[in-house]
Amino acid sequence: MPRGGKKGHKGRGKQFSNPEEIDRQMKAQRELEEKGGVEKESSSESESSSDDESESRKRSGVEGLIEIENPNRVSQKSKKVTEVDVTAPRELTRREREEIEKQKSKERYMKLHLEGKTDQAKADLARLAIIKKQREDAAKKRDELRKEAEEAKAKR
Repeated sequence: MPRGGKKGHKGRGKQFSNPEEIDRQMKAQRELEEKGGVEKESSSESESSSDDESESRKRSGVEGLIEIENPNRVSQKSKKVTEVDVTAPRELTRREREEIEKQKSKERYMKLHLEGKTDQAKADLARLAIIKKQREDAAKKRDELRKEAEEAKAKR
């Protein structure tokens, strides 16, 4: 609810642009685009001269006298296509090396595990032996109970 005499922005009258005004703005924009294409060509020449001026401005005063090389600044040197050696071996990144090591260690572990030389494999084999023995004992008990049940039926 609005307080006091304040009203919200809703309900205001809409303002429509005049069609003549829209046409005039579009003509002005087209003219700018046409002139802009010509200006861009001439501006590329002026940019190269302005770059030289900006370097001289940057190196004014003591900076122009003393050569300072920042060891932390990495300069991007572009190589020509003829200089790039595609056949040279590429160094792996740290993540790639770690991934390869991880895969190799996993393969080694699985090989040892299948041979039964790891602690987990030994524990698994021991557990398996215990389960086999329990199942054999249970099978013997069932056979004995079955024989007793058959004997009891035969006596009746």
